[in-house]
Parts: sequence; C-alpha cells; structure tokens
Amino acid sequence: MNTVAVNGIKLAYTRRGKGTPLVLIHGYPLDHASWDEVASLLENQFDVITPDLRGFGQSTTVKTLYSISDMADDLAGLLDNLGLEKAALAGHSMGGYVALAFAKNYPQRVSGLGLVSSQSVADSPEGKDRRYQTAADVAQKGVGVVVDAMTPKLSTVPRVQTFVRAVIEKQSQAAIIGALKAMAEREDLFSYLSSTAFPLVLIHGNADALIPFERAKEIKSAVPSAKLIELQGAGHMTMMEFPGETVNALRFLIR
Repeated sequence: MNTVAVNGIKLAYTRRGKGTPLVLIHGYPLDHASWDEVASLLENQFDVITPDLRGFGQSTTVKTLYSISDMADDLAGLLDNLGLEKAALAGHSMGGYVALAFAKNYPQRVSGLGLVSSQSVADSPEGKDRRYQTAADVAQKGVGVVVDAMTPKLSTVPRVQTFVRAVIEKQSQAAIIGALKAMAEREDLFSYLSSTAFPLVLIHGNADALIPFERAKEIKSAVPSAKLIELQGAGHMTMMEFPGETVNALRFLIR
C-alpha cells in the first residue's frame, strides 16, 4: 500500500485502474480489503482508490478524540495529494457516514455518492450509549469483544464471516474505540441529502442485521432521483455477498 501524510496521520491506500476517480470507503471495524473484489471488477472503468480510514489497516491515528468529519478531511487530504479535484465516493456502513460528511464539507469535489449498507441519520440516545459502552469494553477487555459481537451480525455467509473475523482481529483498540466515539457523535445528515445535486446510489440488503433496509427506503423517499438497489437476502456485507450486483450499481456513478 501507499501512504500519504495528512492531518497528523499516515493514511494508507491502494489505487488501481483508470477512468472516473472513485473512492471506496470501508466500514467499521474493517479495512480497505473488504472492497478488494469489487475494486478489481471496477478498475477498467474507474480510477479506484481504497483507503484505510485512520487507525484501521495500515493507517495511523491520533491519541485525541476525532470526528467523522475529521475522517472526511483525511480523504480530502488524500485527494489533494493525488492531484484530484473531484471524485465519486462510495461508503460502506461507517464509510457511508464518512462519505456523507465529505459531501457536506466538500460538495464541489463530489461527482457522485454511493451509500452501501449505510444510513444518513444520527444515532438514537440508546444507540449512542451502546457505542460508548462497547468502547469501554474494548478498552478493558480488548478487540475480541468486537470480533465476537460483530462477526455474526455482519454476515451469515460462512466465507464472509471467516474474512471479517480475521480482519477485525487485526485492528487496534485505538482504531475501534476512536471510530465508536466518532460514530456516536456524528451529525444527522438526512435533511442535507435532499439538497444535493450529484448522483446518489443506495445499495442495501433486505436482510441487513445492523442497519435496516428501511433506512435506504427513507432516503429514497426524500431524494426521489436516487437509485435504490435492493439486494434480496443480502446482509450487511453487500459488496462481498453480491459483488457483481454492487459493481453494476456503482457504475451509475460514472460521469
């Protein structure tokens, strides 16, 4: 992987292909590898960039608290380093939160937006409390707390479960705790989406155990021009469970 220095961290990323720049942003508590199969299928039409968000994979992090908006700023710094004025972004789960924050902070730099198994609303008070409790548990007991809790929720497909378990086990406590706190405090951007002009693609499994398919339908209702792809029987890891369908949906972001 390559690295760039941005905002006091080293951000790791891969880059392949040619065409419309497309940043594929991984979810929690994973890294860029969750996009590998999709990236390989898109590289003939896109300039595909897959970063490790701060703290995850091979990227470093900071000791202080940070926000989803800070993570979006990291991506802006990455694009600056790559000499790219504008790109399409597709974010999975937490990566969708980062993509949304990027779109709000840098609307002139977004050629299209994909939300994959994600949502635009903020956490409920109960959801926020759960994230902080999980962060405390990870600090006390280690990453294994998240490995055991998240693996069955991410997917029911055995090969995908094997993959995500191995990836989560490699992540640092600092990355997981930082991301949990950032997600807990993220801004509600549901109303923001209705004011956007760039293409919007929503890709969601109707068997998602973490973020209900209804969240995608709510966005579609607010943004009628959005392209909604419902994947029958897919769980939270749509890009791994249905890579071909995910690729076809992301092609709507070609400008």
